[in-house]
Amino acid sequence: MKSEILICSNERIFNKDTNFFCENLDIKSIPEGLSKNYEVSLIGREGKISGKHSINGVKILSSNNFFSYLKNIFYHNKSNPKLVNFIISVTPYTFLASILIFLMRKKSILYLRSDGYEEYKSIFGYPGVIIYHLMFSIISFTSSLISCRKHILKKKQGVIVEPSQLTPKWFNNLNDYNSSEINLLYVGRIKIEKGIFSLLNILKEIKNIDLNLTVISSKENFHKINKYEKLILLENQNEDDLIRSYDGCKVFILPSFTEGHPQVLDEALARNRPVIVFSEIKHVTRDRVGVYVCQRNPKALEEKIKYIQDNYNKIQNELRLNNKKLPSKENFLSQLQKIINEHMERWPSG
Repeated sequence: MKSEILICSNERIFNKDTNFFCENLDIKSIPEGLSKNYEVSLIGREGKISGKHSINGVKILSSNNFFSYLKNIFYHNKSNPKLVNFIISVTPYTFLASILIFLMRKKSILYLRSDGYEEYKSIFGYPGVIIYHLMFSIISFTSSLISCRKHILKKKQGVIVEPSQLTPKWFNNLNDYNSSEINLLYVGRIKIEKGIFSLLNILKEIKNIDLNLTVISSKENFHKINKYEKLILLENQNEDDLIRSYDGCKVFILPSFTEGHPQVLDEALARNRPVIVFSEIKHVTRDRVGVYVCQRNPKALEEKIKYIQDNYNKIQNELRLNNKKLPSKENFLSQLQKIINEHMERWPSG
């Protein structure tokens, strides 16, 4: 009999005709990937607008408020004393979940995907830093930590993993970009901390080169940015369509104010597309070839785009050096499985 895992997430899960969908691909790929070796249940917040990614082979426990969220966690743990609780990110919902799990004399696994200090600061200012610090300090005491970057752990003990959605398909049939048009691509959420509003304001000030920007995100938030010119909006896509979108861009741009291990960066590099990031997240370059850092202003971005444009053929040849460096989805899931198994050995009661 397979061991059972409860994945606790703050993400919205949409129920349509008994089928479940989500916006964030991680909330689909992690539960589905782990379901090959475990009985997986996923708890999230109930959504009203359908997401793009269908969730299959996983038991869904959607909740419409704090009370039903915690109630689901309580009864699920009560019915299975050996249940492993796997929490994704620190949010008010998952923070309360960790407290409840701890009061039930269990230790959870917490997976940190990004630097919450920087995210809360970009949204709420310095009060957000204080709020996140309180939640993080407590939840890190009640949980075993996993992170995609060492600095996110804030000197606390934890295991580093390499998240990835890259399957062998991403490295097949690579297409060089031969058009003179400068098509930029952004794949991500339409949120302040992701830098998309900052990017659009910068692009409005660039007058000397002709640019187009394609945004792939949740359709629910398109109304927030559809007033900008030369903007193509595409709803979150499946793997094949997403690969075609990367192939259709000249440069991938990641304007976030904070990032841990951005999987979209590796996706762009896998398709031989250069990437521009702003200086706030220069750490994401690591040992990757073809990732360019610039200051967050129109002049710096225009100069960086011109440089890439003038040296494009050389850059695309160099990008092929990344292939052996990029993590795979299979290896990422193997890392999580190993951590979960070690957790069950160390904490046999859950």
